[in-house]
Amino acid sequence: MVVVKASDMVPSAGIKFFGAGTAACIADLITFPLDTAKVRLQIQGESQRPEGPGAVRYRGVYGTISTMVRTEGARSLYNGLVAGLQRQMSFASVRIGLYDSMKQFYTRGTESAGIVTRLMAGCTTGAMAVAFAQPTDVVKVRFQAQVRLADGERRYNSTLDAYKTIARDEGVRGLWKGCMPNITRNAIVNCAELVTYDMIKELILKYDLMTDNLPCHFTAAFGAGFCTTIVASPVDVVKTRFMNSGDGQYASAINCALNMLRNEGPAAFYKGFMPSFLRLGSWNIVMFVTYEQIKRGMTRAQQYWESPF
Repeated sequence: MVVVKASDMVPSAGIKFFGAGTAACIADLITFPLDTAKVRLQIQGESQRPEGPGAVRYRGVYGTISTMVRTEGARSLYNGLVAGLQRQMSFASVRIGLYDSMKQFYTRGTESAGIVTRLMAGCTTGAMAVAFAQPTDVVKVRFQAQVRLADGERRYNSTLDAYKTIARDEGVRGLWKGCMPNITRNAIVNCAELVTYDMIKELILKYDLMTDNLPCHFTAAFGAGFCTTIVASPVDVVKTRFMNSGDGQYASAINCALNMLRNEGPAAFYKGFMPSFLRLGSWNIVMFVTYEQIKRGMTRAQQYWESPF
């Protein structure tokens, strides 16, 4: 009888699907304040109302976080967390969990996958994920962007209230606001994130620089986060601005981008770059390291379940 090690077993599509969603939720729990700071910095400057010398509220990552804690309380850093976790469970499960399955689909089940195949798989799962999770993304961004007013009023009182209010005031289409820039963003993010991680990890193992363990996963995830931030930041800023905008503020995502370029200059497309990098870098590290461990743990449990003796 040949005993197969758990590390040698290939995780099933179900394990990858569940593991990706769970790992993404854990990563979101840890890095959510950075994501909220990123959103606040990205939307800063879009209002054209004269607000005097105090118009620029947030300066840098830690300045934004400390300002929010001081003026709105520490809980404000986790505005939209429920919608964020809903998003990750449905979103990451598809875009990350089905990536390997999509690679096999494009290569007709063979093991060799070139750069074009990986890019196609990343684009496909990224677009599929948006189709499932766009409403949760809209609600998450709205919650992160809202500022508690002096009288304590909020734009939305709860996650469920946000879904209802957006659907009532803007129609069902409001829940799918920014769908096209989000598809574009996630196609870019998936390609930069998953393909970069895939290739860095493959090269590390190919040249025996590290074993397939935590240091390897950490290095590949950090590289993936850096590349993703550089490539995806402009689209991410436009997506955030457009999804947070009121009804009729922008005619389209392209109109939003043109307004940003005209009113704030090219640098506006990289607003919130540092929190984006800190967030994506740390998120990728936590997510991929956790994902790899969950895959191994669940595969080992599946092996023991099928062959207990």
